[in-house]
Amino acid sequence: MSNRKVPLIVTTDWLAERLDDPKLRILDATTFLKQPAEGGYYDVWSGKDVYDKGHIPGAVYADLLGELSDSNSPFKFTVPPRDQFIDKITKLGVSDDTYVVVYDQAQAVVGAPVIGSDWASRLAWQLRYEGFENVAVLDGGLLKWKEEGRPSTTEPGSYPEGHFTRTRNADLLATKEDVKNAMEDDNVVLINSLSPADFAGETDTYERSGHIPSSVNVFFGQHSDQKTLQLHPEEQLRKTFEEAGALDSDKKVITYCGSGIAATWNALILNQLGQDNVAMYDGSMTEWANDKDLPLKK
Repeated sequence: MSNRKVPLIVTTDWLAERLDDPKLRILDATTFLKQPAEGGYYDVWSGKDVYDKGHIPGAVYADLLGELSDSNSPFKFTVPPRDQFIDKITKLGVSDDTYVVVYDQAQAVVGAPVIGSDWASRLAWQLRYEGFENVAVLDGGLLKWKEEGRPSTTEPGSYPEGHFTRTRNADLLATKEDVKNAMEDDNVVLINSLSPADFAGETDTYERSGHIPSSVNVFFGQHSDQKTLQLHPEEQLRKTFEEAGALDSDKKVITYCGSGIAATWNALILNQLGQDNVAMYDGSMTEWANDKDLPLKK
């Protein structure tokens, strides 16, 4: 039974009406990713400096790249040990009796016209993975918030330390073995969340190029309007995922991308559309392409 009391995705109006709610926790998950002009693996860096220059009043900064990832993993953004995550997230004020809104800049790739709150959805996914359901992502992020002339501040946010007793929901995470099995399973839909060029193997971002066999391409950056910064209407989103075969309630969906970030945006929208049987492959192409024994298709 779900304990959810807030929507999966909320508007700026929704958040503005609740800024003074003592049960609200606002987390700024801003992180930056840029594709080098010369090609190769992408650069990523913390958004803490940008947070310090201005954020939604009350928000605290959540360090996805550092504190909320497994530093012992060879791959960035790997899910951290549960104890580590709970220690860091409760210090940010998240508690069993609170609800959370996560946001980012909504500009998913530096220098590219890609709108999508995938960093926010990554943190929201991690919270749900650890059993905390009352978390929402802000549609349009800080970019939309500021364009609407809403308040921001440079004063650091602070919440009382929380108490977290939720139980991990292992069904939300897919492993490399799960994906290997899914390639031959008609009851599982594999969704590659990267760009069409990445999917076709036309880029050299990863150790090897291409996509996981049997996967279909649903680019995570196609779901939002470049002008309004909001998600497209539900009927348009539904059509996109129906064409991918991902809204069949009798099937399981596994989303993947480069490092388990963009895939959470697709997973979140699928959940919003009513597809609850969705897992995210955390290692994604970074892990898969590094294993020479695993197949890739172009």
